[in-house]
Formats: sequence, C-alpha cells, structure tokens
Amino acid sequence: MNPKLSLVIGILCISFSPIFVKLAGVSPVGLAFYRVFFAWICLVPYCIIKNKLKIERKQLIIAVLAGIVFASDIAVWNISLLKISATVSTLLANLAPVWVGLLSFLILRKRSGLMFWMGTFVAIAGMVVLVGYNHILHLEFNIGIVLALLASFFYATYIMITKNIMGGIDVFTFMFYSMLSSGITLLIISAFLGNDLVHFSLKVWLCFVGMGIICQLIGWLTINYSLRYLESTKVAIALLSQTVFTGLLAGGLLNEHLSANEIIGSIIVLIGIGITFIKQRTLSA
Repeated sequence: MNPKLSLVIGILCISFSPIFVKLAGVSPVGLAFYRVFFAWICLVPYCIIKNKLKIERKQLIIAVLAGIVFASDIAVWNISLLKISATVSTLLANLAPVWVGLLSFLILRKRSGLMFWMGTFVAIAGMVVLVGYNHILHLEFNIGIVLALLASFFYATYIMITKNIMGGIDVFTFMFYSMLSSGITLLIISAFLGNDLVHFSLKVWLCFVGMGIICQLIGWLTINYSLRYLESTKVAIALLSQTVFTGLLAGGLLNEHLSANEIIGSIIVLIGIGITFIKQRTLSA
C-alpha cells in the first residue's frame, strides 16, 4: 500500500477513538485494555498462520517497550476524555509533533531550525488561550488537560520508538508483541485500580469490539506501516488532522459544543503546528 494512503486510512480509523470512549462511558483504563485485547485476538491467527512470530531479542525488547509506552498513552488519554471534551482532549493529545521535535534535538541532537521553534511558540500560545491565562497564573490546571498533555508526550515517544524499529521488522510481528505488552500493562493497571472488567452491557461490549478492530487493529497497523517509509515528524504532524475528524464526529454524534476560547485556542495551536510543517516541507523540497 502507498504509505501516504495507509496513513490517511489510519488517521480516519483512530478518529473514532474518543467517540467510542464517550459512548461506552465505563472505566477508561478497562476500555483501553479491551481495545488492545480484541485487536490482538484478531491478529493472533494471522501471525501464527503466516509465521510472523519470529523476532530478534533486541527487536522484542523495543517492541515490548513501545507497548508499555502506548498503554500509558491511551490510559491517560482515555481518562482525560472523561474530564474534558473529546475535541479538546484529542487536540492536546496530538501535540506530538512538538514533543518529537524537542526529543529529536535533546536525544538525537537534530536541529529543527527557526521555523520549528516559531511554530512551537505559537502552539504554546494557543494552549494558553485554550486553557485560559487566569488558570495558568493561578496554577488552576484542569486535570483532564494535564492528562491530555501527558498523553501527547507518550504519543511522541511511541512514534519515535516505532520509527526506529519499523525499518527492520514486519509490521504484523511488531504489532503482535507490542500489543501483547500493552494489554498486559493495561490489565495490571486495571487490577491495581480495582476496575470491573466483566460486567458490561451489550452496548459497551460492542464499543470494545469496534474500538479494537477499527481504531487499534486497522488504525495502528496502517499508521505503523506508514512509519516504515515516512519521517516521524511528518507522521506526527499528519496525525493532527485526527482533531478535525474527531471534532466533526463529536458534533454529530455527541452534540458537543466548544467555547469561544477553546475554538480560538485550538485554531492557534493548529497554526503553530502548521508552521512546523512548513519547515518540514522546505527540508524535503
């Protein structure tokens, strides 16, 4: 499949994630566990039949680490969805391009250039508007906003880890072990929190299955495949379009409405991310 087309399909699929979370209305960590569990169950037969289970020790360690990071990402993000609107939560959780740029500089010593830092400044300014400067001055952060920002950091870390391994491993093999790691991590967290993982209505179980197959299995198989061929910063920036689709879905299915400062702040954040994208296009020209 064309990597860009694969990325588009993946973005469309994961855009349904916050909708399923809101519709299910159950423990966010338990929902995250079943999201990974049902996707992994669907993947197992294919990996066995096609002999996709062979993996080098180093690759296995990286895949397991990626799974733990991914589990942390969706756990804190799902919790944030119960605290703030789906659109705002998705927007903040998709600030991964900023984190990818910062981590690339701090860890890989890769300079991002003036346009990147200008975009970062604009994005941060947009976050100030979105959150409200009075809240920032009085340190009155909404826990949902803090969790969504933490999720964006995990998101960026996962993208960077995945980018470094996908060039030398089959995407199905990677997903098999990383999702197994994610599922175990989320199961441990759910047990620690004392979440009920059994007694759910049919509607909730359908949300679990839909989220597992659409968002996790198809969504992340296609996104991880695109990471084999596209730069991690470009993938991270493209993932921001998830916010647009989620906003449309939330408005139509959940009847959510954003306040004026949330709309203005969101636009400024996206402009900031767009500026960093201009830098990436310039480099690739």
